Amino acid sequence: MEWFLKVLKKYAVFSGRARRTEYWMFYLIVMLIALILGIIAGLLPSLAKNLNVIVNIYQLAIVVPSLAVGVRRMHDINKSGWFLLIPLYNLVLLVRPGDTGDNQYGPDPKADSCDLTSKPV
Repeated sequence: MEWFLKVLKKYAVFSGRARRTEYWMFYLIVMLIALILGIIAGLLPSLAKNLNVIVNIYQLAIVVPSLAVGVRRMHDINKSGWFLLIPLYNLVLLVRPGDTGDNQYGPDPKADSCDLTSKPV
């Protein structure tokens, strides 16, 4: 859930870089929420109409952060965000490891997650 909230905090931030973990965990949680809402709608048909409104609002609300994290993911592999528009090739790019070190889109996001407080053995 931490990854999902991290993306939502950067709701419309299209600059910078996003790690593979950030991208894929966000999408995993998005799909789990959609699955849960679908199951609830199937089990409670009397609420389906009201639930559809909630699902539609959720889908609209998640469009911008989905695009933003996708663009940041493309930046992590030193590609333009426009590569998201190329079917299948973008999937290959999304599973590739990010560039190590800084690139033209910003600093390496993995550098932020390194544990600098640990002492060498």
